Amino acid sequence: MKNQYIQLVPADLSLAEKVVDYYKRNRDFLEAFEPVRNEEFFSLKYQREVLKKEKVEYEEKTAFRFYIIPTEQPAKIIGIIGLNNVVWGAFCSAFLGYKLDKDFLNKGYMSMAVKMLTKYAFEELDLHRIEANVMPKNKASLRVLEKDNFMNEGISKYYLNINGVWEDHIHMVKINYAMH
Repeated sequence: MKNQYIQLVPADLSLAEKVVDYYKRNRDFLEAFEPVRNEEFFSLKYQREVLKKEKVEYEEKTAFRFYIIPTEQPAKIIGIIGLNNVVWGAFCSAFLGYKLDKDFLNKGYMSMAVKMLTKYAFEELDLHRIEANVMPKNKASLRVLEKDNFMNEGISKYYLNINGVWEDHIHMVKINYAMH
């Protein structure tokens, strides 16, 4: 998937070095938004295993992970976005997750990526519902979702362990009304 500014590239082993570079560049920045990471996480070997797993999940249609690459810098990953824990059948739903390089914030890249992935989820995958959970203090992330018409369905108390702390999250949802 691509537009004139970014492309969303599915997981592939050829991305391993770029993924490691992304995580190392953003290690301190991402710490406030992610689980505690050990040193092994930042290794090429570990990220190759993650990419292998993501390829299998893509083939099994249980998760769809994409790497955000700017058109003007095709050798650089500036973010990651994905539909995780996809459940089919009567539910037809997935959880949206994303993260962006600290040097590319507030330029519209994540808003574009969310819009592209939502369109893919609803028009290509025929998902009915996308859920995203965001810490209340992460105003920029909430704004990205609001711009793409995600609705606030309330607070999930002590929802995820982020940087060693069980954090509350705002439960945001977008429904594919075309399926009704």
